[in-house]
Amino acid sequence: MTQTTSTRAVRIELSHRRVRVRTGGEWIADTTRPLLMLEEGLTPVYYLPKADVRMELLEPAEKRTRCETKGEASYFTLRLPDRVEEGVAWSYEQPVAGQEQLAEHISFYWGRMDQWFEEDDEVFVHARDPYKRIDTLHSSRRVRVEVGGEVVAETERPLLLFETGLSTRYYIPPQDVRRELLKTSESHTQCPYKGVASYHSVRAGGELYNDIVWHYPFPIPECPKIEGLFAFYNEKVDLYVDGQLQGRPQTPFG
Repeated sequence: MTQTTSTRAVRIELSHRRVRVRTGGEWIADTTRPLLMLEEGLTPVYYLPKADVRMELLEPAEKRTRCETKGEASYFTLRLPDRVEEGVAWSYEQPVAGQEQLAEHISFYWGRMDQWFEEDDEVFVHARDPYKRIDTLHSSRRVRVEVGGEVVAETERPLLLFETGLSTRYYIPPQDVRRELLKTSESHTQCPYKGVASYHSVRAGGELYNDIVWHYPFPIPECPKIEGLFAFYNEKVDLYVDGQLQGRPQTPFG
């Protein structure tokens, strides 16, 4: 089966990070010379030299796709003693002109592998974009969060998190949140730049608003200042900053 994808701007660069991939109790890849692909509109992807991948665990699959900016991709199935992952990896054997460096490299669907490591730190969701920036700044701006017409949090000591391409997030000390209105959720999400987030629902105005507030109990070392603070989805609450109601951003989280 062959599929064609639309043209996107593609940038490929050599990364100097050691990248390792583990699944089913096996180390599948270990390299100090990965290629990092930054493709317009998509998350970053690592392409690993086949010489640093346990190719004996992979066998060719029937699937084929074609991309105008990279060429035709051949897919591979991973076979382990107690696990089979169909079409979990792909490679461009004859990449298009300008992308020749992709030859003899292979990539894996991130979420279908158990663990990825950059050096000795586990990385979640996808490879990190070295051009993406996160700044966390202490502020004295007055922030108030209302849900269902009820004040759930109010503070004059928020931590503002600025992340490239995303809405500003306002992290609030737990002492300034009406914790009695929060109900701990079983939901968790992962972020390659911040770590694993735990969620809460809010009971306010006679209704339950599911998973609209989160916090990072143990953020990754690069974001220590957000530890234990609460952030609400701007998209789902009435957020006031210095008395001004903020617009609800249009994002996939809305």
